[in-house]
Amino acid sequence: MKALVIGATGATGKDLVNQLLNDKDFEEVDIFVRKPVDIQNDKLKTHVVDFEHPEEWKNQVKGDVVFSCLGTTLKAAGSKEAQRKVDYDYQYQFAKAAKENNVDDYILVSAYGADPKSRIFYSKMKGELEEAVKQLHFNKITIFKPGMLERKDSDRTGEVLGSRIIKFANKIGLLESQKPLPTDILAKAMINSSKIKSNGYSSIKLGNIFCFAEKTNE
Repeated sequence: MKALVIGATGATGKDLVNQLLNDKDFEEVDIFVRKPVDIQNDKLKTHVVDFEHPEEWKNQVKGDVVFSCLGTTLKAAGSKEAQRKVDYDYQYQFAKAAKENNVDDYILVSAYGADPKSRIFYSKMKGELEEAVKQLHFNKITIFKPGMLERKDSDRTGEVLGSRIIKFANKIGLLESQKPLPTDILAKAMINSSKIKSNGYSSIKLGNIFCFAEKTNE
């Protein structure tokens, strides 16, 4: 299989790409990034692109499965408008290009609580993206909705503190649905889902991850 990845430089993306490169079922792994990456592997093909100009790269989005784990934080983006550009616009444009190039399988990392009707900006944005990509009618769509992610060597103070608090709560039987999820486990689940040949609608619960696969008829 040939995998297409956006968000390859993030925590989940790094684990995902590493696992894909070591998976014998994938002959080629194409990553679309804004800056060159320091990874050397015969299976890897790096596309350095400007996501603001999909007309320049959309014809390169060709393969068997898209793994979309691109995302940023409000702090890193600087504004809600800038965060939406990364978390919604860039991902939707990539999904649209993949559909136009007849990619069958689309796998998206969304977020726990994603809801297009939410009053919370982040949850609403994630929910709107889910709805938008579903309207593209891929042959198979899988959406993962993890709660808090546990990133290796995270330098995000709030994230580290929050993870510790939730882990403590887990020990006394609280907040089980919000148990921090290691990014390498999420990556493994994403790859496993790409190998499932689904027909019709199915839902899968993996730990604190919720995902669904939807078969659409055009």
